[in-house]
Amino acid sequence: QVQLVESGGGLVQPGGSLRLSCEASGRISGIWPMGWYRQAPGNERELVATIIPGGHINYGDFVKGRFSISRANTKNTIYLQMNSLQPEDTAVYYCKLVRLGSDYWGQGTQVIVSS
Repeated sequence: QVQLVESGGGLVQPGGSLRLSCEASGRISGIWPMGWYRQAPGNERELVATIIPGGHINYGDFVKGRFSISRANTKNTIYLQMNSLQPEDTAVYYCKLVRLGSDYWGQGTQVIVSS
């Protein structure tokens, strides 16, 4: 089994920053594609950023240079640095790992951007 644990969410004012972390554990061997997704109330889950072994990165269109995904060296641990947060970034942020055709999700961490 693979477990993902996210952390780092919280309440932040517009224009502020947060750094999310996601650590995978369990029966994992090797480094696997991982990513961040988010879901706001009433909306579908959407891609925020993905990173694959070798370092190729993909961002959702709305990111516009504000967020940055990174991976701890040789680990299935990723981070999401979020800057210039806006109220529309309010959502539950989920971490995903893809391994051998299966998707594994974390429980999510809430991000609220409000004054």
